[in-house]
Amino acid sequence: MGVLAGFVAGVVVTALAGVYVVPRLDRDGGLERGDLVILSGRDDGQGNQRQALVDQWNALHPDNPARIEEIAADADAQHSEMVARAQGGGGVDIFNLDVTWTAEFASSGYIRALPGDQDVAGFLAAPLATCRYEGKLWGLPFNTDAGLLYYRSDLVTTAPANWSQLVNTVQDVLARPATGPATVPAAGWAGQLRDYEGLTVNALEAIWAAGGEVVDGHGEVVIDSPEAQTGLTRLAAGLRPGAPQVVLPDSVRFDESATTQAFAAGRLVFMRNWPVAHRALGPVDPAGADAADAVRFGVANLPGPSALGGQNLAVAGQSKRPAAARALIEFLTGERSQQLLFERGGFAATREIVYRDAAVVKLYRYAPTLLDAIRSAHSRPVTAHYAQFSETFRKVVREALADGGRLPADAKPRLQRALQGYK
Repeated sequence: MGVLAGFVAGVVVTALAGVYVVPRLDRDGGLERGDLVILSGRDDGQGNQRQALVDQWNALHPDNPARIEEIAADADAQHSEMVARAQGGGGVDIFNLDVTWTAEFASSGYIRALPGDQDVAGFLAAPLATCRYEGKLWGLPFNTDAGLLYYRSDLVTTAPANWSQLVNTVQDVLARPATGPATVPAAGWAGQLRDYEGLTVNALEAIWAAGGEVVDGHGEVVIDSPEAQTGLTRLAAGLRPGAPQVVLPDSVRFDESATTQAFAAGRLVFMRNWPVAHRALGPVDPAGADAADAVRFGVANLPGPSALGGQNLAVAGQSKRPAAARALIEFLTGERSQQLLFERGGFAATREIVYRDAAVVKLYRYAPTLLDAIRSAHSRPVTAHYAQFSETFRKVVREALADGGRLPADAKPRLQRALQGYK
């Protein structure tokens, strides 16, 4: 049975307050009274479900009313503002952090470690791992994410399992004679290759798909391996003008939205994107009627591991109400909250049981595929200087792509310095 056994999908969210099990709040001697502030990026899900959950919390905990303060949508701007607020000395009780920022905020004292007896049963292993740093748990996973491969189901019958199969499929599709003005796409594949975090993610995935790595488990840069070089060479070769055009040249200017638009316009055979693109491409309900001009598509795993995305909730280091903040985090990451965030908001759940729910699987046909992608996803390099590392890595990748995929001679020392916080 589903997580919300007996729950009718059409019931309004507010009605759920009566079926929530109120967590025990006396284990730390009670909660500190007063307002709680959650600092977060924009809610890009459906129906403002994060706020709906906070409203439920407020109804259950009138002595600890919570509110969400939303800041810039852009990840780099979010990071800057969160750091500024953390350094400013207060006003925030909970940070909703990108998974790559845990190490930085922990090492800088911006967030508090959770106690050793924190209950983490039921969380997916990969998202939970992003909450750990230097042997301590610094938060709980709020939502997770993994890249998926979207393909034209009217042109492709079987999704490729690796990059070589993808290229062969592209060659086959683009060699077919045109039967209409929009039948043959302009290129085979596009991802997010603009100079922002999307390029970091796509380049890492290209290297991982070739069996390479950028930073090993000991914190050493290993991008100079033949496998890593192969991953970058594949991207560079795909971007090179030719027939067939494997990688759409315009993708060097694409973010997630632009990639989705190109795929929806029929310009691509394959697209790398996050699950949110599914909502933009067609109806969530499989019984719904597709628009006559909507692209027909399927969803599969990437031809290699995805970079793990998502956000974690952490107690601010200078919060005056740490016990109350922790209780709110437990509420927002509990099974039923995760159910609602996925089922109604489209946020990928951090608890495996949600993916077994019949209502979720019916609404989100890609849920089983997404679960597989999350399980096999790789974390981006863990460092307290991630923003600097990512910026340096993107510079290295851009130089490599401009030179046929060949790494610059100083790539390894540059990346090693960036990992350690040096220019």
